[in-house]
Amino acid sequence: MLKRILIILFIAALGLLLYSVFVENIFSPRLSPKDSAAIELNDLKLEVEYNRPSKREREIFGALVPYNKVWRTGANEATTFKTNKDLIIQGMLLPKGNYTLWTVPMQNSWKVMFNSGQYQWGVDEKMEPMWDPNYDVVEIEVPSKNLDTTVEKFTIAFDNTTGDLKLTLAWDNTKIEVPIKQKNSSSGENVKQKN
Repeated sequence: MLKRILIILFIAALGLLLYSVFVENIFSPRLSPKDSAAIELNDLKLEVEYNRPSKREREIFGALVPYNKVWRTGANEATTFKTNKDLIIQGMLLPKGNYTLWTVPMQNSWKVMFNSGQYQWGVDEKMEPMWDPNYDVVEIEVPSKNLDTTVEKFTIAFDNTTGDLKLTLAWDNTKIEVPIKQKNSSSGENVKQKN
């Protein structure tokens, strides 16, 4: 009897493996692979985890990624942003912690939202963003720049080359920069919080 159960379990496991390999194609590379960007400046540590879709000769902004609609800022899982220190972003306080990053691409500028909600995935079954605006901690608008070169894979990075820290997002011929400062507890800077 035990031998028969073991044979049935083996056949079931083999069937699941074959299904996973040939139907779900689990060993093929993801079209939008996971990536991360991180920076450490003194005691400040920032990290972004995201998925990188490719252009693949498609028109991106205003087409694949519509203008004036919330975008999950990448593909697959929601993009995450972590900070171990309080930050100031365009005069607004972003307390230390974990956030999801959402954007609204527009023709000349983008809205950028740091959201305290944690979402397993970036969109629901209807391909609508899972973002809940009630959890936005910081919402800003930054200008978009046209690039002379094409960025094939969506890229998020930190740029501190001039000493002014920025979170940059680039894809196709478009780039935005989000200015980031560490909150200085000794300064009397005027900090706003989202209403």
